[in-house]
Amino acid sequence: MVAAILGGLTAIVTNTRLKKIYQRRFPESRRERQFLASLGFFNTVLVVRALTLAIRHDIGPFHDVSMNGRHIHHLVWGIFLLLLVGYAWLNEVGTGSASSYQWIGRLMSMLFGVAAALTLDEFALWLNLRDVYWEREGRESFEALGLFGGLLAIGVFGRTFWRGIVSELRMDTRAPDRQ
Repeated sequence: MVAAILGGLTAIVTNTRLKKIYQRRFPESRRERQFLASLGFFNTVLVVRALTLAIRHDIGPFHDVSMNGRHIHHLVWGIFLLLLVGYAWLNEVGTGSASSYQWIGRLMSMLFGVAAALTLDEFALWLNLRDVYWEREGRESFEALGLFGGLLAIGVFGRTFWRGIVSELRMDTRAPDRQ
């Protein structure tokens, strides 16, 4: 689901006039990587929360992942992805170096955000060394941290892109004949 959302957002920006705004507002790759990681983070927090609620209330086809009777928490997948992205970056895959492709850097940035969200969504599990996901001590702190952190990061790192969209919308309302 996260991949579909991020892929859809990428397609929208790539195939519309948002692409020009995006290119103007992210002239340097570091700022773009921060924005894409924030976008991956925020979307993953929302999707994971929705999925865990669906699992808890037995809605739809969703269920816990288990192996030999052991529940595999989504923080495991987050740690795996963090290790994968970290290893790729150690080998300068997607870092903007002369030998790496720009699209791989964008993918790695989004994967980092996804991995951070998967891992931090179960921060209470690390802290308490027991599953307190639906208990008071586990739920409130990381929900607030995840949602606020994601929103803040998108606002801070994508500020120039969002300003560009607002400017473009203002121009559209002033000149309705513009194509």
